[in-house]
Amino acid sequence: MLKERVLTALILLPLVLWCVFGGVAAAFPLLAAAVVLVAAWEWTALMRWPGLPARALYVALVAALLWLLQGRGLDAGLGPLVIAASMFWLLALLWVRRYPEGAADWDRSALLAVTGLLLLVPTWAGLVQLHQQSPWWLIYVLLLVWGADTGAYFAGRAFGRSKLAPAVSPAKTREGLYGGLLLTLLIMVAVALSQSFSGLHAVLFGVVSLVTVLASVLGDLFESMVKRRAGIKDSGNIFPGHGGALDRIDSITAAAPVFLAGWWLTGGF
Repeated sequence: MLKERVLTALILLPLVLWCVFGGVAAAFPLLAAAVVLVAAWEWTALMRWPGLPARALYVALVAALLWLLQGRGLDAGLGPLVIAASMFWLLALLWVRRYPEGAADWDRSALLAVTGLLLLVPTWAGLVQLHQQSPWWLIYVLLLVWGADTGAYFAGRAFGRSKLAPAVSPAKTREGLYGGLLLTLLIMVAVALSQSFSGLHAVLFGVVSLVTVLASVLGDLFESMVKRRAGIKDSGNIFPGHGGALDRIDSITAAAPVFLAGWWLTGGF
């Protein structure tokens, strides 16, 4: 498993870095779209849609929405889109906290279909818009996500005692959450100092970053909840050793639009 994970990372990392920093304008939006469309296909499995035509039609719908956003220009409706996505995550927080109460709701295909659109379309828009602002802001959000995950893993293994959401993800602990917050705090401080943020600017940057980290944890828990209800361990196996595309972007589905909503509300950093 570890060998597969390392080999997959070594193959994908140069491609991702080229798309992010390579200077070809269309490269990153296309890469992000490819990942999101694979995730859309995996989401149809979580909806337990058995028919290939129905699953393909759903992926085509997601692709059409991405194309529509790209064609109209992301700036036009970006604010309302990311704010709506952020409001969705407030609702998702209630669902995760209540689980397994109301779990039967996740047997309704219509609810899951709409939820998938609210997950995936703002994710693509958030990633692409962050990249357009600066590849480094995109990397910053990814560092927050990875930092929260890495800090939680090591702190959870060393100190984990209290379960964070046992009905949703029994392995996650409150101590792991605190470890993730501590590591991401170091990342936030380093970036704030490098950008010479001070005063209100620094406070807003810290608040938006902190909310983004908490949102990333919620994104992970939310996908775990949906997978648990569907009886699926991994969303797919497209990345050997890493699972599916949805498994790789579960935290980003919340982090990217939430950070961008904060960016939009504060006027940018």
